[in-house]
Amino acid sequence: MAAAGLHPVSLGVVPTPAVARAVRDSDAVLGVVITASHNPASDNGIKFFLRDGTKLSDEQEGEIESLLPEFAAIGTLILEEETSARSAYQQEMLQHLPSQALSGWKIVLDTANGATAATSAFVLRALGADLVQMGSTPDGANINAEVGSEHPEKMAVAVVQQGARLGIAHDGDGDRCIFCDETGAVLDGDEVLTLLAMNGIKHGELAENILVVTVQSNLGVDAAVKAAGGRVLRTDVGDRYVGEAMRQHGASLGGESSGHLICPRIGPSGDGLGAALLVLQVMQRTGQPLSVLRKGLVKFPQQTGALKVAEKKPLADCRTLSAEILALESELGEQGRILVRYSGTEAKLRLLIEGPDDATVTAGYARLRNAAAADLTLV
Repeated sequence: MAAAGLHPVSLGVVPTPAVARAVRDSDAVLGVVITASHNPASDNGIKFFLRDGTKLSDEQEGEIESLLPEFAAIGTLILEEETSARSAYQQEMLQHLPSQALSGWKIVLDTANGATAATSAFVLRALGADLVQMGSTPDGANINAEVGSEHPEKMAVAVVQQGARLGIAHDGDGDRCIFCDETGAVLDGDEVLTLLAMNGIKHGELAENILVVTVQSNLGVDAAVKAAGGRVLRTDVGDRYVGEAMRQHGASLGGESSGHLICPRIGPSGDGLGAALLVLQVMQRTGQPLSVLRKGLVKFPQQTGALKVAEKKPLADCRTLSAEILALESELGEQGRILVRYSGTEAKLRLLIEGPDDATVTAGYARLRNAAAADLTLV
């Protein structure tokens, strides 16, 4: 970057949404985050943000990748440090709830040994919460290691043992959030998006009465939002596609079942802490616990899985699997759906089936798996 005439500045260790916010609120032309996101530290990658705090498009990333072979090592550079990004992010987050709004609330917070270990704890404590912290001792290698949004089971146990009102778990870079209610039952992103959308429709706060989700979300989301007077728009899997659709349709809420949530009034990108504050707002407004609020979503029976493959063979060339998908789709009709895709970051084939009952779903998943094994080398 320096060799190209830019002026790179290090923000230190901060959550991904803090970087998106910093780019949006400064005169920077680009934001860069080095992160493994929800994966182990060994999977470190790069996320880019444009000057408005949104992610690059597929076309822009492809253009960058095409140029990579042209670059050679250019030596080392000591970056200028900028320490205000964390404080500015924290102060902005504090504005979303009244002072001491969480006084008397015991909350279990799992920060995945990642970038939110300091920021989320600071904000929730500043709002008066009594925190029980987990995954709060990052050492650079233990990020996401059996803690955080990918492993909420320990948080759920702690909520029950501590008598907490809820549990909040982030992923390593802080753009995801998974919850558990006071009974220790875990909520996924679909349940959170549904309760927020229904509350927004009721109070006239959901722009265009639209909720944007991905094809991964349960069909029950569509039914619940429609019954409340809204509608659901679906995108490909990935928070960037959710964000693009939201901007295109003027939507104010969107996200993924994995725990990504985008709300422009909170920030320009997915924000785990922002999602937590939105849920806390609804709990305070309604006076209801998460165990009640989550009942707005009645899920269709669903089974998912990820098969490790030796090679990502084009799905169009997987004849047995393609034929099985068509057969199942014909059998399910409007009472279910099939989604088969490769992971964007790992050598895995992801399978999803929804249907009218558990028996149909279990049998259908077995058929998909067997068909995949006939076309691909599973490892």
